[in-house]
Parts: sequence; structure tokens; C-alpha cells
Amino acid sequence: MTRKDAMRPQFPQRAVVTAGMPYGNKGLHFGHIGGVFVPADCYARFLRDRIGAANVLFVCGTDCYGSPIDEGYRKLRESEAFAGSIADYVQQNHDAQVRTLKAYNISLDIYEGSGLGRSKTVHAQVTADIIHRLYENGHLQAIATAQFFDQQAEAFLNGRQVIGRCPVPGCKSEHAWADECDLGHQYLPRDLIAPISTLSGQPPVMRDVINWYFDLPAFRELLGHHVAQERERPDVRPVLSNTIEEFLVPPIIYVKQEHLQDYQQLATTLPPHVFRAVEKGKQSFELEFARLEERDLARSVLDAQAIRYRTGKALVPFRITGNIEWGVPAPVIEDREGLTVWCWPESLWAPISFTRCWLENAGRDIESLNPGRPASPGATWEDFWCSPDSVVYQFIGQDNIYFYGVAQTAMWSALPQDHEPRPTAAPGELQQSHLIANYHLQFLGKKASSSGSVRPPMADDLLNYYTAEQLRAHFLALGLGLRPASFQPKALNPSAGEKDADPVLKEGQLLTNVFNRLARSCFYSAQKEHDGRMPLGEPAPELVADAHQTILTYEQLMHRVELHAVMQLIGDFIRRANKYWSDGIKAAGEDSVTRRQILLDSFYLLRVATVLMHPIAPHGTEMIVEYLALGAGGLAASATDNAAASAADGAEASTAEGAEAGAAEGAEAGAAPDFFSWEHIFAGYEPFLSPEDLETGGHPLRELPPRCDFFKRHESQF
Repeated sequence: MTRKDAMRPQFPQRAVVTAGMPYGNKGLHFGHIGGVFVPADCYARFLRDRIGAANVLFVCGTDCYGSPIDEGYRKLRESEAFAGSIADYVQQNHDAQVRTLKAYNISLDIYEGSGLGRSKTVHAQVTADIIHRLYENGHLQAIATAQFFDQQAEAFLNGRQVIGRCPVPGCKSEHAWADECDLGHQYLPRDLIAPISTLSGQPPVMRDVINWYFDLPAFRELLGHHVAQERERPDVRPVLSNTIEEFLVPPIIYVKQEHLQDYQQLATTLPPHVFRAVEKGKQSFELEFARLEERDLARSVLDAQAIRYRTGKALVPFRITGNIEWGVPAPVIEDREGLTVWCWPESLWAPISFTRCWLENAGRDIESLNPGRPASPGATWEDFWCSPDSVVYQFIGQDNIYFYGVAQTAMWSALPQDHEPRPTAAPGELQQSHLIANYHLQFLGKKASSSGSVRPPMADDLLNYYTAEQLRAHFLALGLGLRPASFQPKALNPSAGEKDADPVLKEGQLLTNVFNRLARSCFYSAQKEHDGRMPLGEPAPELVADAHQTILTYEQLMHRVELHAVMQLIGDFIRRANKYWSDGIKAAGEDSVTRRQILLDSFYLLRVATVLMHPIAPHGTEMIVEYLALGAGGLAASATDNAAASAADGAEASTAEGAEAGAAEGAEAGAAPDFFSWEHIFAGYEPFLSPEDLETGGHPLRELPPRCDFFKRHESQF
């Protein structure tokens, strides 16, 4: 093994990339795009280049069910602003989401919906299979729990039809619903503080209903083992492990200090517990219990004595079903009929449904954001989700760590057919996902929320002021994997001065100024001095060494998904390359030999920069390859027109077999390696050149028109 090989991280043979699913009650705002979809797309594009496009699936879709959708539809119907069905309402919002994702060059293989098209049928079957398995393995409980009921409206209330204050100590959420707040804290409905029905504006009462719950508290030890393993991995972000551990504490009750004497009088009547006195700076003493059931017995005693208290974070049974009408039908178990599945559990396995749907239809029956890329021939969903050779990369927001890091981890470990929960899955079992959690993306220094006072700007509106590639580069540079960051677009900042720089354009200027200048200089110089041909030969050894080191560092950063550091690394490399060209060509003067070498070197640097920038700015980099006349999709310009047509026919084939045949025919006719493939990452242009190119020492380029930009500024910036 060479030193270079020893420095390279190991990537899986196959990969699934998913992004947190947006609700089907609205279009996409800046947080959806900047906080989740752009990072996920960048990584999916990198993995396609790194391990092969046929080995990567980028799947996501609209979360079609849940109380936010039900409530949004109800309000529109009441105001007579929408006349269609709830399915029509979701479809309309889904279509708007698809348009936005395409505008931002998000290259999803499938973006359908959990309740739309073929995916609806597949998802219902996957849901039934998983719930049956959880039940058969003994991890589901039928529990009677109190649900909010509006006596005036004579209706049970769904999660978003109740508003109150979060009961979790220290939570600063401004919006708490029936059993979760907008910061991701989970609690039992009866713990919600000062609940109000959104239907009548009156306090609701509690009435018992029976639903299926996953026994999440039983997995506390397993989750502790899992998070300890995760902490040992350098590619796991601390925010993930820290947040999961917050839920693994014992059940605790916090009682106001003013009730200390009352507590002391009844302490012996409570289940066994540990008492902790009020700590400095706090207002409540603590009662810690070994089990959730013991904590709840203590609560009933405190309730009877009108003692004020709050409960802390702890693992509580995870609700699987509910009685909301718009939802995935729950399978009938123990004769319990008429239930639907709560949106959160079914949304966790929705990417599996999308994967199965994509592979089943070879990408033809479901609208794709990445058309023309056939599924891997013969691949099954288990190859991507149940094999140790595959990794599922799930990009999520900080608010959703509880669902993906706690509930999903426990449920996945509860599914083995031998009924033995385990944190590390065996081959053939559903593998634990690699979760990539980002901190909050704020707007103008404040947390933005569709239900809060600071409204998030819609993603489409940003494109009135910036190009998609300017925004992609900026969002990736914010470092959301490290800390919360604020999106500060000058165009939408009322406090920005006329002479203030626009923070959003910092990374965009790397593209529109520096990288653009390097690429244009190479092409125009070749056209002016070399009859439109790229000179061939050996680039300077010191430049090759620098490029190889940059490639190795880039690969390591991508393995750790440190996308902000990737942006910094490639930015520095492009600036060095541009400086090399500017200084070198100026110093060369009229020396044609030196000028040729400088141009040759600069084309080599352009090759490396284009490949490394491809996941970040796909449109501009693919345009560079188009003008290099080496084939944007991997087909060499020297291949015949028939070869290109064969490959195109293969990409449009309705089956995986047809795609494979078309690709093979194209290869026989002269198809060259993909320019962006990492199979040749340490090579220059040699793998892409024809024998004639090598013989003549030059490669003919496509003529670049005057004042042509590979990376454009938005028209509003002129």
C-alpha cells in the first residue's frame, strides 16, 4: 500500500442519501434548502463521483400525512380559499416543492410523496410489514392514553390543534403542541402546560383513547451502547451524540421549592426515588425514579395534593397509531380497527418505500429530479438498506434528532426476525443509518419558523436576488455541522446599508470572479495562441503534488461530511490556481514555450478544481466539461454520434436491462470514462484523450464565445 492509499478513507460500495422530508402543507423555505437539501445533494453528487452513480440513490419526498397538513387544509377550507380534496392540497404543495428543488439543482433520483402515486401503495405495504414485525417481536403495546377533546367542537384534537407551553425544563420554545414542541422535545399530552384548542379557543379536556405504542423505554440500555459507539467515530457530529444522551437520563420530576414541606409529608408514599435538593440558580428540587411507571405513580400522588411539578426529558412510549383520518391505514392487530399511523414513525421508513418504488420502476413511473439515470441492474432495496457494504446517509435538522437518533435507532434494532434487539445489525437486517445533523439555520440572527414571529423566506423568493449556485456555495460554507448559523442576505435585510457587503456573495464571488477567471483565461488563451487546442504534456511536479494533497484532504473532509471545510479547501486551491496563472503568464511575457507550459499547467489545475467543485456547483462545472469537449456525462467528444445516441437511448430505457444494454453499446462505440469519476482522480486529461490528441500534442476544445461566463451573477447584481 502506498502512502497515498494509506491516507484515503474507505467509502461504502453502495449508498443511500436521504434528506428530512418537508410537510405537504407548504412550499420549501430557505431552511429546507440551505439546512438539509443542499448539503444532502452535495454529498450525493460526491458519492456518485466517488463510488459510481449506479451505486448511489438519493431519495426523498413530501411528508403527506400529519396534523400540520390536516390543520392547514382545514383552515383553507373554512376560509373557502381551497375547494379540492386534502389529496389535491398535498399534490399542489408537492408540485411546488418539486419545482423549487429543480431550480436549486437538487439531483434526487426520486421525489414523490408518502401519500401520492405509486409510492402511496408501496409505503402502505412497507408500513404494515414493519408494524407487524414490531408487534410479533413483542415491542408494541396497546395503551390507553388521554387525548385532547374539544367539548365545544365535539371533536378529538390532532397534534397541531392544541397549543400550549412546553413542559420540558429549560425549553425556550414559543410553540408547543399536543406531544411535541417546535424544538423537538417529546412529552405526554397531559404534561402540556396551559393547552388551548385552536378550533374553539377554549381549554380542551382529556379523554382516554387506545393506540399502539412502541416500547421505547425498554431500549434505554441499547441506545446508551449505541451512542457510546457513535462517540468513538470521528465522522459523527457531537450534536448528535449529545442530543441523544439527553433523552437517556432516568425519569425525573422537578418540583417547585415552595412545595418542599408538602413533599416531605408524603415522601414515604411515593415509589422509591432519589431526592436532590435545589441547586444554586435553580428553582426546583428533583425526584429521580428508576422506571417511567414509578414516575407516573408519583405524579398521581402529587396531582392529588395539587403540588406543582414538571417532568424532564426521558424515554416515553413512542406512539405508532392515532385516530386522525388523513393518514396511512394501520394494519388491524388484535381486532383494533380504524386506526391510522402517526406521521412520525411512518416518515422514518418512508425513504425505504421510495427506494423500493424507484428500483421497482427503474425510475420510469415516478417523476425524477435526476432523469435519465437508470437504476443499478438487478439491485434490490435490501442491497442498499440491509447490507454492511452499504451506508444510508440521512441529513436531518437538529430538531429531528429525537426521531432519527432515538426512536429510529431503537425501532431498527427491534426488527430482527430472531426477536433479539441489537445495536449493530447483522447482514440482511436493516442497518443503522449514518445521521448527519445540522444545527439551526437562523434568519437575520433569529430562529425563523412558519409558526413563529420571524417568518422564514421562501426558497423561490431568494432566486429573485441570487443564483442557485451562489446560494448553494454560501449555505455549504455556513458550517451548520458545527454551530447554529445565521443567513444574512443583504437583499432581505432592512438594516443593511447601501455600502455594506452582502455576506451571501462571499462564496459566490469565488465562483463568479476567481474560478470564472481561471476557466475563461484557459479557454481564451488556447483559442488565441493554440488554434483552439488545449496543449498536452506533463504539468509542473510541484503543482501535481499540491493538487494530489488537496484531493486527499478533500476526500478526508468529505468522509467526515465537513462541507464547510471542503468549501474552504477548494476555495484556497482555486485562488492558488488563479494566482499561478496570473503571475505566470505575466512573467512569461512573449516566451511562447513558457506561456505554453503555464497554460498546460493551468488546464491541469482547472481539471482538478472542476472535479472537486462539481458537487457544489454542478451547472457551472458541467458547462466547463462541455467546452472541454470531453463529454459531460462521460462520453468523449471523439465518440461517434451513434455512440452518444446509444448511451442516451440506454438512459431513457424503461427497464434497467435496457439501460445496461444502451450503455454497453455506447461503450463499444467509443464511450470514455466519466470526467467527474474518481477512478481517475489523480490523472490529468490522459484517460479522456483520443489517440489523435496524444499524437498531435493537443486536444480540440469547443469554441468559447466572447464574454461567456461559466458561473453567472444574478441579473439584479449588475
